[in-house]
Amino acid sequence: MSAVELENLLNFVGPKIQKRDTFLRESISASQRLIVTLRFLASGDSYHSLMYLFRIPVSTMSIFIPEVCAAIYDTLKETVMKMPGSKEKWIQIAEGFETTWDFPNCIGALDGKHIVMQAPPNSGSLYFNYKGTHSIVLLAMVDSCYKFIYIDVGCYGRISDGGVFNNSSLKTGIVNGALNLPNRSALKGRQSPLPYVVVADDAFALSTYLMKPYPFRNPAMKQRVYNYRLSRCRRIVENVFGLVANRFRVLRKPMLLHPERVKTVVLAICTLHNYLMEGKESVKRYAPVGTFDVEATDTGIVADGSWRSEEGIPDRNLIPLQTTQSRNHPKAAELVRTEFTEYFSSPQGKVHWQYRHI
Repeated sequence: MSAVELENLLNFVGPKIQKRDTFLRESISASQRLIVTLRFLASGDSYHSLMYLFRIPVSTMSIFIPEVCAAIYDTLKETVMKMPGSKEKWIQIAEGFETTWDFPNCIGALDGKHIVMQAPPNSGSLYFNYKGTHSIVLLAMVDSCYKFIYIDVGCYGRISDGGVFNNSSLKTGIVNGALNLPNRSALKGRQSPLPYVVVADDAFALSTYLMKPYPFRNPAMKQRVYNYRLSRCRRIVENVFGLVANRFRVLRKPMLLHPERVKTVVLAICTLHNYLMEGKESVKRYAPVGTFDVEATDTGIVADGSWRSEEGIPDRNLIPLQTTQSRNHPKAAELVRTEFTEYFSSPQGKVHWQYRHI
């Protein structure tokens, strides 16, 4: 983050985090509150370590750091985290996926991670996940430019993979038509109109609005092509989680905070990620060339992004959702997936290198 970006961020959140001076003592300035909070998010240092660095008591930091995180989210969510509200904006996102990743009618890549934390007192097994740790769940959907367009934070770690998405406002909005998604449209060279969909992995259930891979049990050639094309597109959200865990190292170890404060911290992290992905200059510092996985346009060979060289990111710190077993899918959802499968193997929809990577 450059000095200019820090100053702009301070202008946004300063009025909300500045406290009054008293006759007894001067208050901690808004700039220092923000700097301490950013240091906490970026380094993952404990409050006790930060106390010796900034000479601020632990009891004081434990109060204002969550307040600053909440102010960052509340102030910036309408500018950098706002979900598209018109069909035109959804179509722009879909065009980005088609241009960059050759996956038409796609409005987002979806995934979820467990945010590991210390066991809350008197919580029983509410936060106990399948990996044997305690966590809350971050469910996120990103666009083709590696930015969050939807996040849901705070679901209990014990809730099943399907329950995380089923309990989210994203599914409710899609099912009820509240997101104002574009009308169905046919793919190039095809006749059947298809809905706009979200791509995800095996942790989610197949539906007419959510595409997942075929089971990896002797799939046919066309199905293998479909799995490759879907995973190629879904790689975006995996890269976003990797970069976030790399830059905000508070996520690299269990958070020693109450679940509500963990939620506040994660919301601030996602907001800051989008804030730093807004301008070209800030992207050069925050996510320089080589940070994300890079795919050669002529061969499809993928060069790993620099975030993957960091041991333990994100596998040991952002735990993936549990993969589901194969289940009976709605026939309408299977028809949508079949139409995508046929398209990716057709002359209009195939990429020339796809058969080398399946």
